[in-house]
Amino acid sequence: MVRRAISLVRQVTPGQRLPVRRLKQAAAWVLDRHSVSPGAGLSIVVTDDETVRQLNRQYRQIDAPTDVLSFPAGEAGAPPGDELPYLGDLILALPTIQRQAEREGHLVSDELTLAVVHGTLHLLGYDHDTPARQAAMWAAQAEALRAMGVGIRVPEFEFPADVEPDSGGER
Repeated sequence: MVRRAISLVRQVTPGQRLPVRRLKQAAAWVLDRHSVSPGAGLSIVVTDDETVRQLNRQYRQIDAPTDVLSFPAGEAGAPPGDELPYLGDLILALPTIQRQAEREGHLVSDELTLAVVHGTLHLLGYDHDTPARQAAMWAAQAEALRAMGVGIRVPEFEFPADVEPDSGGER
């Protein structure tokens, strides 16, 4: 595996050890699998629900916490000269992830790994806003989770059936 510039920032006291090495490995595995430039970096911030709720409200107009938010650096993160590319930030809400793990009967470390894989895929441009894009993202996510030894299967979102535009004629 290529050495990556992946940092992890703890803004909360988790009550248990965070699997820092594993989370960095999960992000690095996704980047390697997608042939991202060697040395490309990202940050993983582990924080509380309120911080994530505020970010979610500000950037997605959803006034609730979620497990992970991804903030791609985009063109603003393009490095000058010979610096390594910075991909962006993953913001993880530890209490939400802990609740999800308990509700689903998963290890917190596995749920954290899922959040990092999912968020890293978003940084690489994956999304789950249509059935086809969700299928591609879920396949990449499942491959990464298998590689990391995580047995979580993420259910797919349901999408409303496509509705034919009204032609104005009778049926």
